Amino acid sequence: MQREKKIVVLSHCILNANSKVEGLSQYGGILRDYIDMLADKAIGIIQLPCPEMILYGIKRWGHVKDQFHTPFFRQQSRIMLEPIVQQLRNYVDFGYEIVGVIGIDGSPSCGVNFTCSGDFGGEISDITDMDKVRDSLRDVNEMGVFMEEFKRLLEDEKLDIRFLAIDEGDVYSSLDEIAQIT
Repeated sequence: MQREKKIVVLSHCILNANSKVEGLSQYGGILRDYIDMLADKAIGIIQLPCPEMILYGIKRWGHVKDQFHTPFFRQQSRIMLEPIVQQLRNYVDFGYEIVGVIGIDGSPSCGVNFTCSGDFGGEISDITDMDKVRDSLRDVNEMGVFMEEFKRLLEDEKLDIRFLAIDEGDVYSSLDEIAQIT
């Protein structure tokens, strides 16, 4: 069988929901409808690493983008992404099409169209007004930190790749848009 020479890059948790912050996953282990759709189209998959899992582990709390907007998190993101960008460069140089990067909207790391922001930090036991913290949380029309760094690295390599997203709050709402990947 001949290769289709098409590849998509996925946020880690699409293939492994176990990496998500406890309580945030709307699906068991794998987002099967998306993966089946990609398989039906014979599109290869590259799974991105999960920076939050790598840097903070499975017992981490939920974060907002503001907490990851640090020189260290950005540097570590670039270190994790550089081998992926090198792979993509090699694929493109040999005639493969990278049909897209699929992130997770709402994620402080992997959001594409929006991410979560807020005035959240410090010692949790010192927070006297949790409602005030909760009220400060909002979606902002920005990429998450990991995706910002990924896009920057791709631009540095002159790789023009489309970014799409699955909405973390309603994972099946974007199935039709992502199904348009050719």
